[in-house]
Amino acid sequence: MPNREDQVKALANETRIEVLRLLDDPATHFSKQESADPVEIGVCVQLLAEHFGVSQPTMSRHIELLKRAGFIVAKRQQKWTYCSRDDAALADYTRWLISSLNIKTF
Repeated sequence: MPNREDQVKALANETRIEVLRLLDDPATHFSKQESADPVEIGVCVQLLAEHFGVSQPTMSRHIELLKRAGFIVAKRQQKWTYCSRDDAALADYTRWLISSLNIKTF
């Protein structure tokens, strides 16, 4: 079972939410990635850092929180780390939130 506290923390920051948005369509946002296919392998952490104008260590901390929450999968390939979104984990979190807060859906 995922750690719900980690999931809440992961979504408590606009940068991390935007990372998840960008990873929803990596082909559009990171089509210039040359080291690996952004759809098949994921998006390089360094490219995410450049997109947000932050250092690689800062982006790595964001990625680590998202990874602990289960919202992204990170793969190491040679010296690079590539990230992709885990839609099943995000859907599970959404269902849990709706249920635990008794949110009425329309």
